[in-house]
Amino acid sequence: MFGIADRDRVRDRLIERARADPDIAAAALIGSTVAGGDRWSDLDLTFGVASDVPIEPVLARWTRDVAAEFGAVALFDLAVPPTVYRVFLLPGALQVDLSFAPAAASRRSPRFRLLFGEAVERPAPPPPPPEHLFGLGVHDLTHARVCIERGLPLQAEHWIHEARYQALTLACARLGLDTSYGRGFGRLPPEVVDPLAGALARDLSAGELRRALAVATAGLLREARGMPELVARVRPMLEDLPH
Repeated sequence: MFGIADRDRVRDRLIERARADPDIAAAALIGSTVAGGDRWSDLDLTFGVASDVPIEPVLARWTRDVAAEFGAVALFDLAVPPTVYRVFLLPGALQVDLSFAPAAASRRSPRFRLLFGEAVERPAPPPPPPEHLFGLGVHDLTHARVCIERGLPLQAEHWIHEARYQALTLACARLGLDTSYGRGFGRLPPEVVDPLAGALARDLSAGELRRALAVATAGLLREARGMPELVARVRPMLEDLPH
């Protein structure tokens, strides 16, 4: 695994590259390493591409150069218009996220330190409303039951896991915690987390999947208690699922 010194060395070299690149008008450090991070923090840098330069050729060139210099592999892209994020994995399992936007570095959270150039506020998308999270969880539960009946245990376990995820995300929304990518899960109190531990299937037998489904169903309904009218309509449809 990579060490802090390895991450810092990569960070400094990427910043050096950005300063020397005439197509890069701005750069900023973002993410957890703005405040120092910890031993396991990945590296996030965001760049502003000069206003008269298309982003795609710059992104393609940076991808080639980062792969050649660091032995990096580009894993996937995430588009949050007008910003494009490209995720790399470097030897030592160091994840490096580089993002590119027109003209200025995109500031989307307080974890931001401008290195050079200009920054522009680009607010992060709002979190999904609780009703949306609940609806996703209901969808997951019903698909889990269908997969159990079809004799598709791995698929059933997947949907039970997804329903548990939505229940925990609903709890984060209720308690004012981060709802994205499970970031708030570590701050949930035991009275939320412990009951939902039973939604983890211990094996793939039909009986065990039904047991885990029942726990996930109860957990989702419990965390949706702030929507009493919606829950009252859906509860009768869900309570028969595990049987």
